[in-house]
Amino acid sequence: MTKPINIESIEKATGKSWEEWLEFFDSIGAKDLSHKEIAKKLSAEGVPGWWAQNLTVAYEQHIGRRVPGQRSDGKFDISVSKTLDGSMDEALDAWLDLVSGQKEFNNVSIEGEARVSKTEKWRNWRCNLHDGSRVVVGIYQKTPNKAGLGLAHEKLESAERAEKERAFWKEFIKELE
Repeated sequence: MTKPINIESIEKATGKSWEEWLEFFDSIGAKDLSHKEIAKKLSAEGVPGWWAQNLTVAYEQHIGRRVPGQRSDGKFDISVSKTLDGSMDEALDAWLDLVSGQKEFNNVSIEGEARVSKTEKWRNWRCNLHDGSRVVVGIYQKTPNKAGLGLAHEKLESAERAEKERAFWKEFIKELE
């Protein structure tokens, strides 16, 4: 299962204790605000965007609005990764070979066509699944002879489904060489 947000890292990054942040959240009535509204108020306090998001998620977990791994819309995302020998183009080719001919993943059919895009620093592959979830693969050059592949399965309906998908994808990417 995904772990809760690390409070110690937030305290270190922001220079405030968790108790001070809880007082701040109480003072702005955060229990009655949306994720976006809370993050906006944190940004107005000078908390940089990424930390404002993390702090908001930590608070939402603290009050029981969401569980670890859950998005603000109630859905869940998982990710798995693998380091491959070679360039990011070779890693993309290996991924495309692996998924060639796939009509489904873990008994959920692919909807439409998968899409590939390339930038100077990234190679991306995406597909939508019939259940409304999607799979996103990002590949980058980690070192001159190694490529990193990160796979995210997004918009999953439950924590249980997320863990099933995590196990599926861990096994699936073992086939990459």
